[in-house]
Amino acid sequence: MGTVTIGVSIAVPEPHGSRLQQLRAGFGDAAAYGIPTHVTLLPPTEIDEAVVPAVEAHLAEVAVAARPFPMRLFGTGTFRPLTPVVYVQVVEGGAACTWLQKQVRDASGPVPRELQFPYHPHVTVAHGIDEAAMDRAYADLADYEAQWPCTGFALYEQGADGVWRKLREFPFGTAVVPPQAGSVDRGSVSAH
Repeated sequence: MGTVTIGVSIAVPEPHGSRLQQLRAGFGDAAAYGIPTHVTLLPPTEIDEAVVPAVEAHLAEVAVAARPFPMRLFGTGTFRPLTPVVYVQVVEGGAACTWLQKQVRDASGPVPRELQFPYHPHVTVAHGIDEAAMDRAYADLADYEAQWPCTGFALYEQGADGVWRKLREFPFGTAVVPPQAGSVDRGSVSAH
């Protein structure tokens, strides 16, 4: 058996996921259609293929212990100049994402992983493109908003073609979602 590259993330549901993916491609990010729109819980991590069943069992335990929560995105942020990334901010649900990613990467589990940078939940909308396009992404999505009840996460594998594919979903332990806060505007983008 060889190695595989996996990731764990919360998918941004439709219609928001496709809309952000189209916008990302429109900004010139060539990787847009190979990466489902998401909030990362475990960044790309190379593991031995034989460990995948243990990872799945671990993720199932993490999911059962978690509870659904409201997720809301609003506005943009950037990691520039440190890394060439523009993102949509997670303004509600960030604490739950932080807890989940710690559980996924826990030292007692099969994928203990130190992060290169402190964890910051976000949805990437531009990565590694020219500065003018990064600026446009930042401005065009400044008023973007989406919200949904987060009820689980998924395990993905990156293929040899660079495309990320879902291997398995992990629903949370209960279906009761706390009420959403804020406005009901879902997926709006201002024209700039």
